[in-house]
Amino acid sequence: MLAVLSPGQGSQKPGFLAPWLDLAGVEARLRWWSALAGVDLIHLGTAADAEEIKDTARTQPLLVAAALLAAEQLPMYDVGLVAGHSVGELGAAALAEVLTPETAITLAGIRGREMAAACALEPTGMSAVLGGDADAVLAAIEEASLYPANRNSTGQIVAAGAVDALAKFAAAPPDGARVRALQVAGAFHTPYMAPAEAALAAVASGAGTADPARILLSNLDGAAVVHGREMLQRLIRQVTAPVRWDLCMRALRDLGVTAIIELPPAGTLAGLVKRELKGDGAPEILTLNTPDDLPAARDLIARHGMAPSLEPTPQFRVVVAAGAGLFRPAEDLVEGRPVTTGQVIGQVVTRQGEVDVTAHAAGVLTEWLAHHDDPVAPGQPLARIGGPQ
Repeated sequence: MLAVLSPGQGSQKPGFLAPWLDLAGVEARLRWWSALAGVDLIHLGTAADAEEIKDTARTQPLLVAAALLAAEQLPMYDVGLVAGHSVGELGAAALAEVLTPETAITLAGIRGREMAAACALEPTGMSAVLGGDADAVLAAIEEASLYPANRNSTGQIVAAGAVDALAKFAAAPPDGARVRALQVAGAFHTPYMAPAEAALAAVASGAGTADPARILLSNLDGAAVVHGREMLQRLIRQVTAPVRWDLCMRALRDLGVTAIIELPPAGTLAGLVKRELKGDGAPEILTLNTPDDLPAARDLIARHGMAPSLEPTPQFRVVVAAGAGLFRPAEDLVEGRPVTTGQVIGQVVTRQGEVDVTAHAAGVLTEWLAHHDDPVAPGQPLARIGGPQ
């Protein structure tokens, strides 16, 4: 299986979009998306300096636009899984066809402006905590009245909160850890962003959605989301919730992903994956930064993607696991029996408790793909439901 990843804030570089404007239709696309986002994406991606594109209000729609522009040049119908880091989740949601590109760009513009406004309310920031025991680091962050805003990988947790609390924390770091201040506008993914979450919710709740066309992992818990409306709510909540990229990478490993493409501006997520998913079975990784990288990206998809078939196929939907655990199908629910939309067809027993598995369309239970007490990973197919689409 091949995964396509959409990066988040901090990955941008001056002029990184310039090579893409040589492709037919890209400039017109960016002008249209600029009108939706309320910023000049062409200027930001080609002529703006590092300080200008560090502005949260500008950076967020720029990153989503860059990911979507590059993905339009790829055979995404062969891609089995998508995920994004922080604002990159809006791009991933569009690649999974939960949102239209226009909706994703519009929401990125609103999200960026509102998070920038929330940052201006009081002095806050973020610091990377590198190394140390994870439990001890988390305990120290809480004791310092800070928040674990990002858990990016083993040995990399980002603390966020008031500037004075961050300074005290850096002066006495947890044992075995180093603290490095990040050049960001404020404490993203913490309760300090509550005004931005409320403002985004007021607009986003009216957006149209569709159920994912491919596996879509969530930053909230690394789960594979199967309902479009649920993903929209997670995108809203993510403004104040921690980014659990570590759990997304665990899902990539559990699902047996064999190749990864990071969309532009690429490099940050690829580096995290290389450090975390190493050894036997490590995925082949490609960073897509310019159109010159497109042939290699298309080749990777051809070798690791899901080849389309022109043969007639039965009409069915696949129900997948949202998280890792043991699957337990509903008692007395056998193949051939009709199910209704929203009916609970089983549970995944996780360390945190039981998670209901529901049918997201009415039809007939055609086939169980997992059985009682089978271990399952996020995104793993559990059952086929046949019937009207």
